[in-house]
Amino acid sequence: MASEWDWEGGEGLLGMDDPAEWDAACERGENHLGTAAIGLAYGCSLEEAAPRIVRAMQLPDFEQRRYAFTAAGAAARVNRNLTPQLYAAARDEGPKGIAVHAIADTLYAVPFRRLPLWFKWRKVRSKARNKLESWWLRSGEAVGDAWRSLRGRRS
Repeated sequence: MASEWDWEGGEGLLGMDDPAEWDAACERGENHLGTAAIGLAYGCSLEEAAPRIVRAMQLPDFEQRRYAFTAAGAAARVNRNLTPQLYAAARDEGPKGIAVHAIADTLYAVPFRRLPLWFKWRKVRSKARNKLESWWLRSGEAVGDAWRSLRGRRS
């Protein structure tokens, strides 16, 4: 049976909603599996999509791995949760690698109480850092305003 999906060119794979077709394409060694994993994140349940997304995260092609991490972020936004395997894969890749956007999407979309400990730590660290940067910028503006005020009085 010929596949209805364009695995060679990748056209239409963002609409992928058939985990069995994704599995068959993976067995055949088709291209664009990471792209199709994004489609699975939107078109299937988290339980169906997650093992395939994790598998796509291990592909040899860097771009397809990057798309798999995009799929993980999409799954987090759609489901407001991830599976333990997806959390582990994102944590293992780290916040400075290709998982940076998947981690950010997860921290944004998943409620704090559902996050594993490492992600909770990332969220607390991020909030604290943002607050400190905000205070630093505001203090710099205050010093600048005071300096301009002093210079204005001398003229």
